[in-house]
Amino acid sequence: MKIQIDQKHKALKADLFETISNFDSFENGFGTGNRNSVKKIDLPNLTVVVKSFKIPVLMNQIAYKYIRKSKAKRSYEYTKKLSSLNILSPSPIAYIEYFSWFGLKKSFYISEFLDYDLTIKDLLQQRNHPEFDEILTAFTRFTFKLHEKGIHFLDHSGGNTLVVKNNDNYDFYLVDLNRMKFEPLSFEQRMENFSRLTPKKEMVEIMSREYATLIDQPFEQVFEKMWHYTHLFFNKSNHKKQLKKILHLKKERKICHN
Repeated sequence: MKIQIDQKHKALKADLFETISNFDSFENGFGTGNRNSVKKIDLPNLTVVVKSFKIPVLMNQIAYKYIRKSKAKRSYEYTKKLSSLNILSPSPIAYIEYFSWFGLKKSFYISEFLDYDLTIKDLLQQRNHPEFDEILTAFTRFTFKLHEKGIHFLDHSGGNTLVVKNNDNYDFYLVDLNRMKFEPLSFEQRMENFSRLTPKKEMVEIMSREYATLIDQPFEQVFEKMWHYTHLFFNKSNHKKQLKKILHLKKERKICHN
């Protein structure tokens, strides 16, 4: 077992071990899917978010022990890196890894709970939000800031940016950080980085217009590329959903025939 705790949270060590030991008994789960489980948990003096990563397949168990950093460790280290670049993310507390002789088994990433107003995904589903254009434009500027700092957030989807209103401004916090690169981004990479956000052309136009201003390029050029990558991503995503649906129906029919 390996544990890394942020210096200012060292006193939480016993509470963190107890929390991890009893993780399955806690409710308040959110964002729980087939891969990982995320829960909001109240400690004696602090509310935290604990992300439990699914036990990797056999080959990745070996890789995460001997070759690559685990998702939990990457989440912790990337949050620290973002902080050094003045990019917001819920404050990191710790990561914990459990190993067998063979490889990585369970792993957890723990951060402070952030009381946010909405996510970008929430916003994109509320076109009638009174500050829709203002927030989406500010988010585009935030994404430009990421790109200028060489932050390539590979999971830059709407649910992974939290929005906090700060007087007349908006603060954006990144979450789910285990897939990230720190590198100069080309124009193509920048445009593709917007592809996971929304399939709605009107919203892509808003982001394209603001980004074109920021990089001093024609709107038409920026929109064409941004929409191209968006169209590709959502077509591929829809195709996967349809394929899963077909396979599920085939499986059900097979069970019925048996």
